[in-house]
Amino acid sequence: MCSKYKKELPGLEKPPFGGEMGKVIFEKVSAQAWNEWSKDVQIKVLNEYRLNMADPRDYQVLVDQMKRFLGLEEGVVAEVENAERGRRQ
Repeated sequence: MCSKYKKELPGLEKPPFGGEMGKVIFEKVSAQAWNEWSKDVQIKVLNEYRLNMADPRDYQVLVDQMKRFLGLEEGVVAEVENAERGRRQ
């Protein structure tokens, strides 16, 4: 049962990384949701919000956004695809 899509979908073949969070993602997130995060949304969050992975606070922002996007944590998912944002009125 995918935590993001709330339905049965094919899972990952192995945890995406070590540790407890990798295990949780492996057990609760579909391959589809993980691929959307890791190949698209993650990069958009990094770029749109100019996160510096050397800064522990920025790294935590990315982790929190990952959990929210994947449905592992409640909260607001960062907006990354709004063509109107940044335009002058």
